[in-house]
Amino acid sequence: MSESGPQEYPFRSQAPLEPPEQWERLRQECPVAPIRLASGDQALLLTRYEDVRQVLSDPRFTRRLDAEDAARVTANASGGVFGVASGGLAGGGGEAHQQWRRLVGRAFTAKRVLAMRPRVEAMAGRLVADMVERGSPADLVAGLGFPLPVWVICDLLGVPDADRDRFAYWSDTMLSMTRYGQEQIDAAQEEFAGYFRAHIAARRADPGEDLLSELIAIVDAADGRLTETVVLGTGQGLLVAGHETTANMIGKMAAMLLADRSRWERLCADPSLVRPAVEEVLRFDANPGFGMPRYLTEDLQVGGRTLPRGSTVVCSMGAANRDEGAFEHADAMDLGRTPNAHLAFGVGPHSCLGQALARTELQAVLEVLLRDLPTLELAVPPGALARREGLLVGGLRQVPVSW
Repeated sequence: MSESGPQEYPFRSQAPLEPPEQWERLRQECPVAPIRLASGDQALLLTRYEDVRQVLSDPRFTRRLDAEDAARVTANASGGVFGVASGGLAGGGGEAHQQWRRLVGRAFTAKRVLAMRPRVEAMAGRLVADMVERGSPADLVAGLGFPLPVWVICDLLGVPDADRDRFAYWSDTMLSMTRYGQEQIDAAQEEFAGYFRAHIAARRADPGEDLLSELIAIVDAADGRLTETVVLGTGQGLLVAGHETTANMIGKMAAMLLADRSRWERLCADPSLVRPAVEEVLRFDANPGFGMPRYLTEDLQVGGRTLPRGSTVVCSMGAANRDEGAFEHADAMDLGRTPNAHLAFGVGPHSCLGQALARTELQAVLEVLLRDLPTLELAVPPGALARREGLLVGGLRQVPVSW
C-alpha cells in the first residue's frame, strides 16, 4: 500500500451511509498508512482499534499541532476542533491540560447535564411539532438536527435567543477544510471573539445559572489559573464540538435507523433499546469526519513499527469502530450491542468533555421521534442522500423524511 505513495485524505465514499472501501483494506494490509492531507502535508493514518486506542491514551502523542514539523490539517488556519479550547492549555497536553479539564469539569458536571434533560426533550418536542405542522415531507436536518444542538449549547452558555442563528455560521467556519477561504475564516473568528468577550463581560456583571457564569466564577477564584482567554477558548470549543458534531449526528442517526426500517420498528416496539441503540449508532457511523490528529514527541512503537519523533498521526475512530478484532460482526448494526466500547468520543486524557451532553441530546431526540412520529420513514432511497463536504466533521446535507 505504501509503495504507491500517500493516499489523499479524507477518503470519500460513493455510498452516503457506507464506509470508505479503504478502511477495511488498510486495517488488513497497512494499519499505519501514509496519507496526504488537504494542506498538502503528509501524515500517518491509524485504522485498527488497538492502535487508535493506544495513541489516544498515550500522553506522548500530543495535540501540539502548531509544532514546526507537525503536519497541517488544512491549508487554512481555521482553528477548528483541533486548535481551540482552553487558550492553549488543552492543546499542549500534560498537567496544564489536566488542570484545565479539572476546572472546566467543576462546571460541566453530570448533574448539570441531567438537569437539562427535560428542557432538551421539550425543545425537541416543539421542533418536531413545528415540523409536523409544516407538513410531510420534511428535512429532518433543517427541522430538528441543527436547531436543537445550537439551542442546547446557547442555553448552556446563556446566549440570548436572538443571537443563536449567528452561531451556526461561526461553527462552520471553524470546522472548514475547504469550504471557506482564509479571509472568511479570520473574519468569522474575529466576530465570534468580539461577541463572546462582550458576552463574558455581560455575564460577569449579571451572572445567571448557566455554565458560562459558573466558569467565570471559577476564573475569578482561581488565582490566575484559568484566564479570560481560556474562557473564550472553552466557549469556542463547546460551540464547535457541542453544536456541529451533534447536529450532524442527529441526521445520520435517523438515516441509519430508517435505511433499514426493521431497526426503527424494533425501537418502536421496545423503547428500552434507545440507550444501547444510540451507542451503536455512534459506533456504526460510516461518516464521522476527519478523525483525531496527534503529534509525536518521541520515537514510539505503534502497529508493529517505530514511528519517529515529529510524526503526525491521524486516528480514524470510525475505521477503528468497524474493526472485527474489537467488535463481533463489526459491519452489522446491533441495536442491543453490549458492551460497546466504541471510540466515537475518544479515550484517555483528551476524551470529549461533552460526551454526556451529546448522549443526552441523541437519546432525547430518538425518544421524541419514536413517541411522536412512529410512522417516520425516509422520503428518498438511502443511496440518494448526500454527504456534507469540506468540513472536519461528517454529516448529511439533508435527510428527507415523511410520516
